[in-house]
Amino acid sequence: MTRDFAAGNYRFIPAVFQYSSGAAANPGFEVERVRFDKMPPLAEGFALIRKYIEAAGRPLTSFCACELRSPAAFTEDGFLKFNQHYVKTLGEWGLFDGSTNPVARSNVCPEIDPPAEPSFYAFSFTRPSNTTTPTFVIAGGAESRDGPGTYSERTVRYRDLSPEGLKEKVRFTVGSMESRLAAFGFGWKDTTAAQAYTVHDFHPVIADELVRRGVMRSGLIWHFARPPVVDLEYEMDCRRVMRETVI
Repeated sequence: MTRDFAAGNYRFIPAVFQYSSGAAANPGFEVERVRFDKMPPLAEGFALIRKYIEAAGRPLTSFCACELRSPAAFTEDGFLKFNQHYVKTLGEWGLFDGSTNPVARSNVCPEIDPPAEPSFYAFSFTRPSNTTTPTFVIAGGAESRDGPGTYSERTVRYRDLSPEGLKEKVRFTVGSMESRLAAFGFGWKDTTAAQAYTVHDFHPVIADELVRRGVMRSGLIWHFARPPVVDLEYEMDCRRVMRETVI
């Protein structure tokens, strides 16, 4: 089920307070993705994003997705505190109403040469467009089931790094991406990019769990990074955008 966020000209998949599971531009609009050449820390990044969006003549509510990089995986309590801090700016921008958040997000932790503090890697926003091509961003998701309970209770094959354990983690995560795509009426054939985040060798399962399912129609971008919570091992996100810029 998706919900319309009229102020931003996009639909989103409701999830948790810190992010949505995905955002798709409404007819007459498209998603533009902007990547930072040098990752700015959170506060500086928000200021640069504001400047870019306003220069494009768009309201701050058009901000629909972002990709973060953090120094290391959080504990559950640490992740909660970070998210409570992160959403304050979204509230000021008219995006977060205290419970519902339309902005999709990925937040991962580079294993080598991580940033000193949480920083922006990329962001996306909507802008008017004459194209009829749908555009969207699916939020990052790892091998953790939705619902109540701790991450240790919800994680597929918790702390199991055996070949079979990793295979199930990848299979679950790909399935989660497919469910989010389907919520918008899309599939892998509609994506222009897919990204994987892990420090583990998942090559043995690529053919069956990714290629044969259509994940790699546009290739696969592998970031040598960990998901944002301790003991999560494999994360993915995907998107369809026609306009990508590096600043």
